[in-house]
Amino acid sequence: MSESSILPVRGRAVRPSGRHRRPVPSQLPPEAPALVLATLGDATGAVAELAALVQGDNPQIEVRLAGLGEDGKALTAELEAAARERPEDGVAAIVVPILTGPHPVADRLIAMAVAASGASVTVTDSLGPHPLLAEALHIRLAEKDLARADRMRLLNVSSPVDAVILATVGGEKAAAEAQPTAVLLASRLTLPVVVASLDSAPAVADAAERLRGIGVQRIALSPCAVGPEIDPGLASGAAAEIGAECADLLGAHGLIADLTARAYGSVLAED
Repeated sequence: MSESSILPVRGRAVRPSGRHRRPVPSQLPPEAPALVLATLGDATGAVAELAALVQGDNPQIEVRLAGLGEDGKALTAELEAAARERPEDGVAAIVVPILTGPHPVADRLIAMAVAASGASVTVTDSLGPHPLLAEALHIRLAEKDLARADRMRLLNVSSPVDAVILATVGGEKAAAEAQPTAVLLASRLTLPVVVASLDSAPAVADAAERLRGIGVQRIALSPCAVGPEIDPGLASGAAAEIGAECADLLGAHGLIADLTARAYGSVLAED
């Protein structure tokens, strides 16, 4: 890793991880960094279930969960606690944002919390893009009968819909970074998949208009969000406005738990 990719924080370092996801080693030393899941809002609901899944699948990891709230202080407290239990010259924690892409509010709060903790912390990239994310999105669509559950590509097998709008939150940057996920999902579905944003441009209505302009009739909306980062009803409301069906949020899906653990494992592999 180049020196330019290391960001100083109070004499320590926050190092963004790469996009490669590696499984977590089956055994870790006691001083191994804690895995801290950082989420917008509070640490309840689907994200708490997700943390439990990660811990259950990876008992060798110390898993912590912090809601960012309005000031990130809960994350700071978790990082300080993790640092007290580890050698001063080691990495105290690896923070994994429970987000499918960049989010300006979460990114700012995480940076503030890390700086305030004074601990040696690594903050990973968001969970996407990744083939496992596309697979989870496919499953959520299939659960609502909006996609075939398998990946058969027979021309004589019809699909429940003609196209999918992959809906993001987090602004235009999040929408742009979701393009690879859209390509991966389109490959799985063998259908057009276009990206739209629920809170910025490109708008869902504009995406629907473009699709209908090329003859698409049946559209499904696939929210590319875990849950805490999105207002309840925002995705379903956007779908209703364009006359489309809507898949459920990703929530505490096992593949999202796997991605979270792999983000942690990728940092260990880099050290």
